[in-house]
Amino acid sequence: MKKVFVTNKMPDKIVEELRRHFEIDYFESDDALSESELANRASDADAIFCPLSTKITKDIIDAGENLKIIANFGAGFDNIDHSYAKEKNIPVTNTPAKSSTTSTSEYAVGLILAATRRMVSGDKMLREGKFIGWKPTFYLGNELYGKTVGIIGMGSIGTRVAKLLKAFGVNLIYYNRTRLDEKLEQELEIEYMELDDVIANSDIITLHLAFSSELHHLINMEKMKMMKPDAILINAARGPLIDEAALVDALEAGMFRAVALDVYEFEPKVTEGLLKYDRVILSPHLGNTTVEAREEMGFIAVDNIKDVLLDGVEPRNKIN
Repeated sequence: MKKVFVTNKMPDKIVEELRRHFEIDYFESDDALSESELANRASDADAIFCPLSTKITKDIIDAGENLKIIANFGAGFDNIDHSYAKEKNIPVTNTPAKSSTTSTSEYAVGLILAATRRMVSGDKMLREGKFIGWKPTFYLGNELYGKTVGIIGMGSIGTRVAKLLKAFGVNLIYYNRTRLDEKLEQELEIEYMELDDVIANSDIITLHLAFSSELHHLINMEKMKMMKPDAILINAARGPLIDEAALVDALEAGMFRAVALDVYEFEPKVTEGLLKYDRVILSPHLGNTTVEAREEMGFIAVDNIKDVLLDGVEPRNKIN
């Protein structure tokens, strides 16, 4: 029987499905195994099934002498040395689940609402006993209606965010490396602009890019200075898109009405300077943390493993 090394705790239904078809070496924990432990347990595995938080390096790949597939649990795959895996003819797969798109886009809109209406700091203020009753000028936020929202990255999540935001009566602009077709732009009532123009003209900027090395620190101090002084910045995509040291400096200088982050440059570590500002919402990477999304993602990963180990065909979600 083929052996699958599962590097972290997974939803029960997914583990049950794996057990029906394979021998599994299951590290049933949310903690992280060391690189040497990962390499040791990969040594006799036919497949590695890992979450986005597990780094699969060249040394781990080399240790897996029987390795035939690395199935990532997540739409991203920058945690895996997929180029080296390709050199060794080992497919790497991801899980582009529709429910993940739905969950992440809903969460991004939630962050926008929380930032504009000061929900998180308001909760904290009340718990500290500072709520003294309704007043005409007490704890004012802003409504979304009529604001300009700039979406950077118009893949499935960015497009879904645009569809959801239409209901709020916002003005939508976007930047994407590949422009949408005219019909979809008209359907979404969204206008294409170059990146710097989106940054300069948006009241709210929300990032929905897949990360690649050329996008490291896409939002740096130069870009932040282009933004409106009271802009709101949302990142529910990938942490390294933002230079967090520059972001702290910008906050210190009084820039931004609010910032809401669900991902971090050095995740799970959060840059310390971000912790002291009430106008910064810090969320522990909850974008697609729904039962629906995680189960769909898990079954996609299992299907990729079955493709290779049971059916001997190319996996349906190969990325390398």
